[in-house]
Amino acid sequence: MERILVVDDEREIADLIKIYLTKEGYKVITANSGAQALAILEREPVQLLILDIMMPGLNGLELCRRVRRDSNVPIIFLSARAGDMDKVEGLMVGGDDYLTKPFNMLELTARVRAQLRRYLQLGSSGGAAGSSLVIGGLVVNIDMHQVSVEGREIKLTPTEFSILALLAASPGRVFPAEEIYSRVWQERFFDSDNTVMVHIRKLREKIEDNPRQPRYIKTVWGVGYKLEPEGGSLR
Repeated sequence: MERILVVDDEREIADLIKIYLTKEGYKVITANSGAQALAILEREPVQLLILDIMMPGLNGLELCRRVRRDSNVPIIFLSARAGDMDKVEGLMVGGDDYLTKPFNMLELTARVRAQLRRYLQLGSSGGAAGSSLVIGGLVVNIDMHQVSVEGREIKLTPTEFSILALLAASPGRVFPAEEIYSRVWQERFFDSDNTVMVHIRKLREKIEDNPRQPRYIKTVWGVGYKLEPEGGSLR
């Protein structure tokens, strides 16, 4: 039974989410502050976090930063802040998804299911080095969910890994943002959605020596993104 931690200072919202997700078969734990959530995370493992952003004291953004220091567990933000820059900020600190309040419980449940499926499939599978995709100095091992650049191991969230694996499986092919979104998030893409752009930016910060002049993840303006090393050398 997957364990989900819901963190929201509005108890009614946390309790409502717990009721719905419990009916879906999940074990749900609630916390009403960032400090309480940290205490829970120290004593028991969870497979997904649902975080409110605007909490007194330790807010959701700072809590996410602390979790990301040593964990790639999926994080879904809930927030009354609906602006594009608010969403960008949430994704940039390490969030995998972002829903604005008020939200539809069916949509939240679908996103929880998708994030857990990706996390459990990528995080629990084992395999051999033969399943690696090698593009220049970048190595993406699909089965082991491991990434390295020039021998240096890179820690990615499940969402970041899914995007990189998609690009790496077809080096040189240009993927439009809407295709990346539909294949990774498994839901319809909206023209104004900048989720893919933010995750590409995060990936570049992790795997590129100079994210402003990327060697691997290239932008094809007006079309999308592709993965290939500088000079086009593939192995």
